[in-house]
Amino acid sequence: MELTLEVGAHELAAYVANPPIADPEAPLLVLCHGYPSGALGAAATGRSYPELADRIANEGWRVVTFTFRGCGTSSGDFSLGGWLDDLLHVIDQAPSFGVNRGVWLAGFGTGGGLCIAAAARRPSVVGVAVLGAPADFSDWANHPRRLLQHAREIGVITHPSFPPAVDAWTRQLREIKPVDDAALVAPRPLLILHGSDDESVPSFDARVVADAHGTAELRIISGAAHDLRHDPRAVAILLGWLDRQRHGFRSPAAAG
Repeated sequence: MELTLEVGAHELAAYVANPPIADPEAPLLVLCHGYPSGALGAAATGRSYPELADRIANEGWRVVTFTFRGCGTSSGDFSLGGWLDDLLHVIDQAPSFGVNRGVWLAGFGTGGGLCIAAAARRPSVVGVAVLGAPADFSDWANHPRRLLQHAREIGVITHPSFPPAVDAWTRQLREIKPVDDAALVAPRPLLILHGSDDESVPSFDARVVADAHGTAELRIISGAAHDLRHDPRAVAILLGWLDRQRHGFRSPAAAG
């Protein structure tokens, strides 16, 4: 089911996949894409995620996936803080999706890093899975003009006057640090998947995030690159982890 979510002045294109059998106790997974690749650009970002959402929903989940501002048909322009706001808004809307059992997050690349940051800010998040996620965004923060130019080239920023203040836009790249937020996510479960041959984010990032969390489940996939969305091994591990989460979690009401 396609729908539009409003976040302030922005509209986010979203998709909701429901389990095949109606279940009021179905847990909610929010599924996040990564930063657009230069090959496809912002307009094509997230196109395959409804398919993944449907696959996960068939395992008993209710899944919400959406495109961050500036991507797909969502309005607005990219800023890391704006993307975090988008995700926090979707988490806060969980009751509107008929969910009362808990919210889990799963994200790829930049979206994975923001899932950790969001979970640190929302105690309602029960567990997080990240695939190819960076430990921080210092590479971007150290070269903000280059990132801004690239963002315009791939179409994730389209308005000439954006950002209104480059310094504030850059500050968000330094202040949002998944490696610091991972400690705040603990002891909630954290799955970290990373390709050994990731050309965009070194596997070292996965290890330091796992160390910061303390009890994360770390899986380095031999020979895999950055785009784990289309690696069947990564998807299989994610589905297995989600299955364990769905069967192992007891809501506070059930536990009482």
